[in-house]
Amino acid sequence: MATAKEKKTTTNKTSKAPFSKETYKFWYESMLLMRRFEEKAGQLYGQQKIRGFCHLYIGQEACASGAISALKVGDSYITAYRDHAHPLALGSDPNAIMAELYGKATGISKGKGGSMHMFDKERHFFGGHGIVGGQIPLGIGIAFAEKYNHTDKLCITYMGDGAVRQGAFHESLNLAMSYKLPVIFAIENNGYAMGTSVQRTSNVTELSRLGDAYDMPSEWVDAMKVEDVHIAVAKAAERARKGEGPTLLEFRTYRYKGHSMSDPAKYRTKEEVEAYKKRDPLEQVKLSMLKYKFADEEYFQEMEEKTKKTVLDSVKFAEESEFPDPSEIYKDVYAHDDYPFIKD
Repeated sequence: MATAKEKKTTTNKTSKAPFSKETYKFWYESMLLMRRFEEKAGQLYGQQKIRGFCHLYIGQEACASGAISALKVGDSYITAYRDHAHPLALGSDPNAIMAELYGKATGISKGKGGSMHMFDKERHFFGGHGIVGGQIPLGIGIAFAEKYNHTDKLCITYMGDGAVRQGAFHESLNLAMSYKLPVIFAIENNGYAMGTSVQRTSNVTELSRLGDAYDMPSEWVDAMKVEDVHIAVAKAAERARKGEGPTLLEFRTYRYKGHSMSDPAKYRTKEEVEAYKKRDPLEQVKLSMLKYKFADEEYFQEMEEKTKKTVLDSVKFAEESEFPDPSEIYKDVYAHDDYPFIKD
């Protein structure tokens, strides 16, 4: 595994496609669904259909798709509160995701979690956590369980660049290396912790170097390229499955929208945003598919129409679903619902 001082991951630059047609189709279709779903979520928030906080993933889609294609079914995922896209890429029902944004009983967290607390146990997606950095020690807990049970599975633990300032991050890295836990720490470095740039919060701006203090294999990845994300995660996963311990990956990505829907993002220039959009991860996959003749314009048009219908159907489902019954407030608080101290 390369260290932070070595060059970033690169893809095969020969004329032959570095990955299969099926892989490119998964990347494009999953990233397109994330993009169009999040765009619609932003519109609905403006219409006050979605309440509370709402953090969009637009621009960061390769961080999820590239990791999922590199990992195995049964591996676990955990992230912070920018969490709508990960379960969508894992195959969760868009209807249930949208209904959760609406706070409806048919939501993936029964309408109790909303935007910031998505969970899908069936797909080993363990949230969606609202406390900055709070998911990091939970991620190593999941990894510890896999090691304790002698499985070959791992946990990829996502976090934002702001979360690495939390003590829980450093405690988790130390413990993960001490026990050689099968965990991949994935920093989604979009450049800003809310509205504060990385340069203003730390003398160490190359975040992958934070792993050096724990002698942890680390590297930064151009996460505007889904191929690079896949390659880096695949290497880290191989290391974890061999019992060699964790890896720290710094995904250098970018969010096109503000930190949340309440953030006008005036701390960024239009030129900066447009520069990143020229390297849009979704568009890069499309260009690669055209280059390798994996698809034509008809395919892309069909996918646009199919994805638009999927998103609109999810909105219809959410609109028509019921809100949870007030009695639900007493359920799912503990591991079971038998509360002898609660009287009807």
